[in-house]
Order: sequence, then structure tokens, then C-alpha cells
Amino acid sequence: MAGERRVALVTGASSGIGRGLAIRLAQDGYAVGLLARRARHLREVAAEIEGCGGSASVHRCDVAEREKVLDAVQDCEAELGPVDLLVANAGMGSHMPVEELNGDEIELVMRVNFLGAVHTVDALLPTMLSRGSGHLVAVASLAGYCGLPRRSAYCASKAAMIGFFESLRLDLRPSGIAVTIVSPGFIRTEMTGGEGSVRPFMVELEPAVDRIAGAIRARRRSLAFPWQMALPATLARSLPPALFDFVARRIRH
Repeated sequence: MAGERRVALVTGASSGIGRGLAIRLAQDGYAVGLLARRARHLREVAAEIEGCGGSASVHRCDVAEREKVLDAVQDCEAELGPVDLLVANAGMGSHMPVEELNGDEIELVMRVNFLGAVHTVDALLPTMLSRGSGHLVAVASLAGYCGLPRRSAYCASKAAMIGFFESLRLDLRPSGIAVTIVSPGFIRTEMTGGEGSVRPFMVELEPAVDRIAGAIRARRRSLAFPWQMALPATLARSLPPALFDFVARRIRH
């Protein structure tokens, strides 16, 4: 039976976008492997999925630790079957004024946001290639499109993530494996301050999950939203450097 059903693995599944997508994918018929650091939260997500007739497995893991990711993926596939869909969503924020530039924090952000995604792909890609099918989904950010004030580590990590998955998309095109890069703006989650937080063009969690789940079902190459932020971010790099700097310095987060 495990070989007949679709299996998804969602990192950062304990809250926010990851939690919402895990539940939505279960509703769409996937057995879902849940991976994050907070085991109690993962068990709550699994209970919600199983309470609605779905199937889930819980894997406590820090995506920054490669060997633990490899072990977690192996455990997930042993329990649910080969993974058809990876949602590389685990991430952390970072607000770093230049006067407080901290190499240790930058390294941590890169390990979680970028290398965490690399580790999960590393664990899953050989099996997907041997089967000639699969789907890799990266939950990146519009912050990866260009540098922003006080967001050097976060922007760098998401830019690296976008570049990595764009390269994979090109390399995997003839293989039967799809790659989708999701680049949202502000979505109301714990990371963006939760209830009461005011950010530019904030998108509520459920509509955001709807849009991402739709892109996954359609196996779209990319999704960037909301348009009010995606369009300026896309155009930013075509600006002359002096004009880009002038505009970017006036952004407040």
C-alpha cells in the first residue's frame, strides 16, 4: 500500500506555512512526513491529519545537521514509502543592523535556510532520479530577489536557495522531476510577528497556503506573491545601482 500512495515530506512543518501545507497536502491525499525541531508541535499536526483520516509520520530534526536529515528522511521513507514531493520550507528570520554584524548568526541562517534545503534534496534526489519522477518545492522569499536593509543574512540565504533550485530545475528538466520555487512576501506567521503585526501587503496564512498548494498541484516553475511586492522586487535589479540603493534604503521592516 505504501508504494501506491503519494508521499510528501515537509520541513519546518511544526508551524506557519509548513504546518498549513502539511495539512493541505494530507487533504489532497498525500501521506505526509513532518520534519522540524519541535516534536510536540509535530505530534499535534500529525494528530490533526490523522483525525481527518490522513496519514502522517513525525521526525524531530534540525535541518542544519546533515546526518540527522539523512537519518530522518530514511526513517520517513521506511514508514511511509518513497517520497514523491519535498517541500523545503524550514527557515529562520534574521534582523541584523550592520553595526551588529555577526558571523556566527550569518552562518546559522545560511545553514538553516539554505543548507537545510540542500540536505533534504541530497537525501531524496538519488531515489527520485532512479524512479524518474518527483517534485522539489522550495519555499524561498522575495527577500532573495535583492538586498534589503538589516536583512543581509536572510536575503543572502534566500538568494542562495533560489539560485540552487533554479539550477536544479534546469538540470532536472529531462528527468521527470519538477522543481517549483515559491517566493512569498510577508505571510502572517510566528516569523513575521503573528496576530497584530503590520507589514507591507501582509498575506494571511490560509490564502497563502491556498496559492502555494495550487502551484504545487500545477507543478509550476515559480510562484511569487503578492504582486504588489513581487513586481517591484522583480524590477529592482534592472534599476541603476544608485537608484536601487536610494529606493532600498527607504524600505522599513
